[in-house]
Amino acid sequence: VGVGIPGAISSSTGLVKNANTTCLIGHALDTDLATAMARPVRLANDADCFTISEATDGAGQNHPIVFGVILGTGCGGGILVNGKLLSGPNAITGEWGHNPLPWPQTLDGGIDELPGPECYCSKKGCIETFVSGPGLERDYQTATGRKSTAAEIVALADTEADKEAIASLYRYEHRLARALSGVINVLDPDVIVLGGGMSNAARLYDTVPALWGEWVFSDSVETQLVPA
Repeated sequence: VGVGIPGAISSSTGLVKNANTTCLIGHALDTDLATAMARPVRLANDADCFTISEATDGAGQNHPIVFGVILGTGCGGGILVNGKLLSGPNAITGEWGHNPLPWPQTLDGGIDELPGPECYCSKKGCIETFVSGPGLERDYQTATGRKSTAAEIVALADTEADKEAIASLYRYEHRLARALSGVINVLDPDVIVLGGGMSNAARLYDTVPALWGEWVFSDSVETQLVPA
């Protein structure tokens, strides 16, 4: 049985680490599942699984360098180069969500991005705290005092029924553009494939590439941003 999970298995302890589903951290999920099902189990990072799938026969097919992104309850990533998934000694390849949000600022109607929201990893201002679904929800609630789901905020913005929703989603896109420009500057991928709940916001694929050129270290940006 193969299982994609948030986080990874620590090479030093054999236990789950770096999972935004924090109840998994510190547990031997692979051996627990193997015992429960009485058969072998292999675990892999969910964003790595996503990236392999999209690069094999999905939106990243036939592209040499693919950066796969999951924008959901967290913010994961995977990197595939010339058909091979990259994996380093710390099992954290592609974990862009736990770098700080680059070029922090105060956007119209938004709170100061410094020091940033607290992250489950114990730091403040991680990219994940801004560009995950809960990050959008937090921004909207801060601006309006109202709680709404990320899907509701996107729908309100799409129908232009709520000016605050439009403003909140634009702040989200601005932050996502800055965050992905940092990835482009380091990795220079041919394509960035978005998955997860936030990838369903269709306007991201026009707005974000229109913005990220300000921060990408190039006179033009040929990288494609596409949905899974």
